[in-house]
Amino acid sequence: MLKHTSKLPNIGTTIFTVMSRLAHQHRAINLSQGFPNFTSDPRLAELVTKAIQEGYNQYAPMQGIYSLREVISEKIENLYGKKYHPETEVTVTAGATQAIYTIISTFIRPGDEVVIFEPAYDCYEPAIMVNGGVPVHIQMRGKGFVVDWEEVSAKITPRTKMMVVNTPHNPSGRIFSREDMTRLEAVLEGTDIMLLSDEVYEHIVFDGEPHQSVSRFPDLSERAFVCASFGKTFHNTGWKMGYCVAPKPLMQEFQKTHQFNVFCANHPMQRAFAEYLRTPSHYLELPNFFQQKRDLFLECIKDSKFKAAPSKGTYFQLLDYSGITNESDVAFAKELCVSHKIASIPVSVFNSDNEDNKLLRFCFAKKDETLEEAAEILKGL
Repeated sequence: MLKHTSKLPNIGTTIFTVMSRLAHQHRAINLSQGFPNFTSDPRLAELVTKAIQEGYNQYAPMQGIYSLREVISEKIENLYGKKYHPETEVTVTAGATQAIYTIISTFIRPGDEVVIFEPAYDCYEPAIMVNGGVPVHIQMRGKGFVVDWEEVSAKITPRTKMMVVNTPHNPSGRIFSREDMTRLEAVLEGTDIMLLSDEVYEHIVFDGEPHQSVSRFPDLSERAFVCASFGKTFHNTGWKMGYCVAPKPLMQEFQKTHQFNVFCANHPMQRAFAEYLRTPSHYLELPNFFQQKRDLFLECIKDSKFKAAPSKGTYFQLLDYSGITNESDVAFAKELCVSHKIASIPVSVFNSDNEDNKLLRFCFAKKDETLEEAAEILKGL
């Protein structure tokens, strides 16, 4: 048998796969994985079909078609006041995860340190490690997931090459405030540390709060990649479409790797999004749409034994189950799925030290009747 040494010896099956498999086996309501169980706008499908029928079925330009890069640039400028040149500072990608992996692969060399905030989405650390980088973990504190910026400053060393931030934050549902962003600016001032900002839920922010994109802050945007997702925004995660923006010198390096990774993203879908984004209401109405679902879910479980601080962004809601059991979150999540037919995600799996705050993550990007059915189960516990 061929002998080899794994570059990721401690990486196993993700918790998303584990819980979705359990949900399927036990016919449970699946509020674990973050995808809608309702369809995206039929207009998008019509636009993709139109592009296919018109013959846009060969490779797109490596950076993405210009009309899509142009409308992305216009959207960011209108929302955040930052102009990214569509020719040199925007790249369309095969989802945000591909963008994130490509950024890390392009810039991280063996021994480089990369700061990540925990709980952290599970694609960051493996990408760092497979490229020989060293993850530096900073645990956000308490059930409010507060960032200790003094600790962040203390973790910076001469080997720190990159920092990864995520707002709105998965899995916690917290958003970075303007104060957080100004503290981040202060930490990075005078350094050559790059910033990777995962903003895939930028259009899902609640209670009238603004999304504090890195693009709003000149001192941050000059050192940053910002990654976004069409799949998260327009309810079609399986299409795997996204993009990233960055200053020209950084984007030039990114594209050197990108061209040998996927080369280009789906051409007909690019044509569809280029037209669809010309109507801003398609994304500007999303906060109200998802806030109604968040509020419905919370209203339906208000008489349960779960405790909840309303999610500030994303389409995830954390529930504190400490009033029900002292079981670990992993054990309780599996019990809920097997015995009570509802699937969630235990939050401790997003922490390198498996810190367990008795919190489960539930996805509320579901049909209203699904949320109501799920709530009935949770109220019975």
